[in-house]
Amino acid sequence: MHSSILEERLKALGWQQTAQQLDELVESASANTLSYFDFLDTLVKQEWEHRESEALAKRIRKAKFPYTKTIHEFDFSFQPSISEQRVKETCTCRFIANGENRIILGPPGVGKTHLAIGFGLEALAKGYNVMFITADELGEQCQKASQKGTLSYLMKRLCKPDLIILDEIGYFDFDEVTANLFFQIVSKRYEKGAMIITSNKSYLEWGKTFGDDVLATAILDRLLHHSVTFSIKGDSYRMEEKRKAGVFPLPSAAESLK
Repeated sequence: MHSSILEERLKALGWQQTAQQLDELVESASANTLSYFDFLDTLVKQEWEHRESEALAKRIRKAKFPYTKTIHEFDFSFQPSISEQRVKETCTCRFIANGENRIILGPPGVGKTHLAIGFGLEALAKGYNVMFITADELGEQCQKASQKGTLSYLMKRLCKPDLIILDEIGYFDFDEVTANLFFQIVSKRYEKGAMIITSNKSYLEWGKTFGDDVLATAILDRLLHHSVTFSIKGDSYRMEEKRKAGVFPLPSAAESLK
């Protein structure tokens, strides 16, 4: 069979990667005297890996992370308050299969979002679907859905992913519509859909964020029942980077100015 015809048929079958590299694969098989089985195994393995890579890239785009940083890029030496053992256990993603939650607390700039995204990337690599959304974005979407009468559709969309990452709870107080919708989401995902939540507020301050102490207690009751809390007490990465860049004086320099 003429190679061009074979390439066309491979493309028709959706084997784009194999079709593009057919000549190279055949030459390599001939040079290495591969058996028929090994040659077929090489074709299938390469196509399979390419499709897995494409599927992962698609899931990453769909997750809508503001940036991509892995767990391996997280500086644990800078944030010793974080248990690496708990991080490694979370990276197995068993918590997703069990419908558990991970709550990451700490002041601005300590790496909460980085840690959440790192966990999200681990989940995506294992085939899970992930959605990233900030608390501010959730509020905006709730307002639009409330005006259009599509809150039930929004709730279904937010309950669908295997893992939801809700970032920055506490930076803005929720209005009544958003607070109530969030309670419904937490209730529907309870013990079924995993969540990662980051917040700059302690649990005692969530009553103000949700505008209702009773509602905040009901939300926390469900979130914390099956969860692990990472409480980061270290310094801000952003402030450290500014110090290194000379924007702020280092302690030694500050002392010399006295």
